[in-house]
Amino acid sequence: MDHPNVPPPIQVDDCDPSHLIPLLQRIQQQEGYISEQSVRQIARLLKISENHIYGVASFYSQFHFQKPGKHHLKVCLGTACHVQGGVQLAQEVEKQLSLRSGETTTDGAIDYEEVACLGCCAQAAVVEIDGVIYAKMTTDRLVKKLNELRLHEPLCSGADESSLSALASA
Repeated sequence: MDHPNVPPPIQVDDCDPSHLIPLLQRIQQQEGYISEQSVRQIARLLKISENHIYGVASFYSQFHFQKPGKHHLKVCLGTACHVQGGVQLAQEVEKQLSLRSGETTTDGAIDYEEVACLGCCAQAAVVEIDGVIYAKMTTDRLVKKLNELRLHEPLCSGADESSLSALASA
């Protein structure tokens, strides 16, 4: 039986509910999120309720139910970042983009997430944009980075002294 949105590495012939998490992981990897349509198809395939799927998937932070933005913005709110202005950075994101954590801009350009720690405590406050860590971030520099994102310009020219990669190579 052919299932169009069910990833090939999972054997669907036995319809084993124990395949739920690997199946969700594969869909998340392929599509960037778990759509309502995917949940319905998995429920039919594995003969389990959609509520059960949402219950399992919502337990793990790796699964997302909204289509991701083109750019990914994370603000660290761990202890060191909190003390060094992480909350103000989060408030600035909300003000500039009208977003709360877990949301994506209406044009699909930027998704935003507040995280507990990015593991760069000595460089607090930190922000991650498209996988690049920006250290000792201020609200003024954050506004500049957000404006660059809005214009879809590359953020890291290699000469940006605020990124950790530039700090490490110095």
